[in-house]
Amino acid sequence: MATTAPTPSRVSLYLDLIRWDRPAGTYLLLWPTLSALWIAAQGFPGWHLLFVFALGTLLMRSAGCAVNDVADRDFDKHVKRTAQRPVTSGALSVKAALLFGALLALIAFGLVLTTNTVTIAWSFAALAVSIFYPFTKRFFSMPQAVLGVAFSFGIPMAFAAVQGTVPPVAWALLVGNLFWVLAYDTEYAMVDRDDDLKIGIRTSAITLGRFDVLGVMLFYAAYVAIWAAIGVALGLGVAYFTGLAVAAAIAGWHYTLIRTRTREGCFKAFRLNHWLGFVVFAGVLVDFAVR
Repeated sequence: MATTAPTPSRVSLYLDLIRWDRPAGTYLLLWPTLSALWIAAQGFPGWHLLFVFALGTLLMRSAGCAVNDVADRDFDKHVKRTAQRPVTSGALSVKAALLFGALLALIAFGLVLTTNTVTIAWSFAALAVSIFYPFTKRFFSMPQAVLGVAFSFGIPMAFAAVQGTVPPVAWALLVGNLFWVLAYDTEYAMVDRDDDLKIGIRTSAITLGRFDVLGVMLFYAAYVAIWAAIGVALGLGVAYFTGLAVAAAIAGWHYTLIRTRTREGCFKAFRLNHWLGFVVFAGVLVDFAVR
């Protein structure tokens, strides 16, 4: 006699919606944000700001997942890897997903309210870019660039929270980080390229075509070069540049994973990318700690 799979609980559906069991996306947001906090404060930024930005990153990434799944629900059903997401499969309604995402964003905004008016003002721009991103796949050939802005907005907000202003160095760090996002999200897009071509989604992997691997490596190089130049300009030390050197080595290892363009290799490169961001943050942390 055939048995049916148990129906997921409401809690498990919401946890699946925000990718609770896949925290890599949160780390990809967290490490550059913390790096910016430490650089802006020239060391430990204090427990209050650390708490605000760490928890805020988790909440906004979770809210972004909810919005993304609602926006992509008609596309995701044609991709094996995403067909069983709660909204796409119909296990969770669009209304429920959006309400939950809005609740998470509201809690994150409550955290921002404990900072200053400059940070609060920039938080609206960050929210707008995050909501806009999922829809760019329909008309923009490089939607990963928009994601790069969204995933880098913690940098100017960190400077705003610490210094009450967003100096040029914050925007330079954002531009550099944008190239890192382009690198790892192009790897992610390479995983689903065949499915995306069938359903008409635009991605950097499709736009770059046979130059996708070269593009990813150039994006990595631009990220490391820009952050290295910023380090020179700020007079940062050996630990900072060691972190960047290790990050460059990790990027080189990723070349061996993606050069044959297998789904497994490209997804592994994407999934482990947060370690690249972590070693850069570790370099920043140690550099200021030993001063």
